[in-house]
This record gives sequence, structure tokens and C-alpha cells, in this order.
Amino acid sequence: MLRLVIFGRQGAGKGTQSEALAEHYGAPHISTGDILREAVASGTAFGLKAKEFMDAGQLLPDEVMLGVVADRLAEADVREHGFLLDGYPRTVGQAEALVGLTPIDVALNLEVPEQTVLERLSSRRVCEGCGRNYSVSVRPGHDWECDSCGGKVVQRDDDKPAAIAQRLATYRDETVPTIEWFDSKGLLVNVDGLGTPEDVTERLFAAIDERLSADPERRTHP
Repeated sequence: MLRLVIFGRQGAGKGTQSEALAEHYGAPHISTGDILREAVASGTAFGLKAKEFMDAGQLLPDEVMLGVVADRLAEADVREHGFLLDGYPRTVGQAEALVGLTPIDVALNLEVPEQTVLERLSSRRVCEGCGRNYSVSVRPGHDWECDSCGGKVVQRDDDKPAAIAQRLATYRDETVPTIEWFDSKGLLVNVDGLGTPEDVTERLFAAIDERLSADPERRTHP
């Protein structure tokens, strides 16, 4: 059973790599965006609280976000197979709360330079219907209509230069100290995120396996 959190700048390829890791290690990939939507749709107590803040356009308080995460980590598939947590924690306070809730085996940091992710994000295009990703160099087959569902393929507002700059600034201010916090606990593994997706995946497998085999008893406990 593997309990892992993954970090990386927006556009670093976390989504693609998280799917590969989840399949390889048999641990559910838990994206905070997905579990928030599920909690709201299911009408859980924390889901309803989250909806109030989301509808008001406000950031979720840490205690609400932790509640949503805790509910997901309590489900049977996580208890049996562990988890790969993507998008949480974002701050040191959230990290402290998380390790008070569950042991963490590895904190992965997918390292991709800011300039590279800036180029990737600014060239990204997304289907409004199914969410499939394209880019200005990898276009759909017919006049910016999605090959999968026929939906319109567009550039999202948060992939425009000013929005990207703001997202990267937030990452530097909030998430980098969180990564450093995991490093101070001896749990961080940095992995080069440049290259083909397949090359990066193999690096991640090797880094995780080396980490676990070198110190299989290392855990952070509540």
C-alpha cells in the first residue's frame, strides 16, 4: 500500500503522471477538484459546506477542505490500497493537518522550470465538452472541434498569460514552502519532469521504488 502526495507547477504533467502511478501501484488517484465535485454532488456535510463557499466565490477554509479529504480517505478503496493525492495539501497548515490524519510514505515533486510550464500552458487548448487537452501544435482533426466528442476546443481564461503568471506566483508563495516542509520531514523526492511522458514515468517509478526500498519503515504518524 502506497500513500503518496504529488507536487508540481501547473503544466508540469501531474495529471498524466498521476494516472500512470495510480495504475502501476494500484492506489486510487485522488484529485481534490474531483472529490470536491463528488462531495457537492453527493450532498455530504462537508460537501454542502464547500458549496456555500464555492457559490460565493470564496476560497474554502482549511477545515472544510480537510473534511472533504478526510471523507475520501476513509473510503474502502483507500483503506485497502492507499492513495495518490493530487492538489492537496497546498499550504504548510494543510500539510500538518494531513499528516495528523494519515501516514505519508512519499512526497513527490515533479520539477519542471517555470518557463517551460508557461509555454505549455499558454499553448494548451481544452475541449469545452469532455475536457480533452490539445495544443496549438497538436490540434484536433477538424477546425478546433474535439476528435472525441465534437465539442468546441478553446483556450481557457486561466491559461492566458496574466492568469498563468498569477497561478505560478501563488504556487511560489504557498506551495513551495509546503514542499520544503515535506523535505524537512525527510519525505520529499524530487524528480526531473522534462522529457517524454514515458521517460518521466520511468523516473518516477524508480524514485518511488528506491525511496521505499531504502527506508521501508519511514512514516509520518498522527
